[in-house]
Amino acid sequence: MLNTFIPIFVAMDAFASLGIFISLTEGLDRQAVKSIIRDSVVTALAVSVGFLAFGEAVFKVLGITTDDFKIAGGLVLLIFAVRDLLWGSEARRPTGKFGAVPIGVPLIVGPAVLTTLIVLLDRYGLFFTAASLILNLGIVWVTFVQAPRIVRYFGKGGILVFSKIMLLMLAAIAVMMIRLGVTGLFAVHT
Repeated sequence: MLNTFIPIFVAMDAFASLGIFISLTEGLDRQAVKSIIRDSVVTALAVSVGFLAFGEAVFKVLGITTDDFKIAGGLVLLIFAVRDLLWGSEARRPTGKFGAVPIGVPLIVGPAVLTTLIVLLDRYGLFFTAASLILNLGIVWVTFVQAPRIVRYFGKGGILVFSKIMLLMLAAIAVMMIRLGVTGLFAVHT
């Protein structure tokens, strides 16, 4: 179970998402925040389950390999991380109802999680992959619900520092995904 839990935990990274979640929900009343948390976690679960069920079939129909998806996902993650490192999350503050997008997808479940799910499903099967996904979504839910307490404990500055460090880690994971995808493509063609 740890073999599937840990990669999803790192890819989902609830604590790195916390800073962005806080900035997006700042100033909203408690009921609105509860609604956003519910919408975001339900959306993340639905997209993940749909991807587990149909992702590999869609890849086959479109002729996309896991390595192709790693490269594409890595590029998107790298752009996301660099943009937030340079301009901060305020550059993408949405208006209106935003629990599903951008919090549910791509913040909680983005290219890294989807790529990780496909790789884990292929390697460890549906049960352990799905169970680890649900546990990690539970961690996200608890983290978001407890956001005010976490902010009081670490302070906004602490959350900001932690968020920037996690964005650097996200950039490194993106580069690793691109590297693994390119290496995998070259291994197939040699």
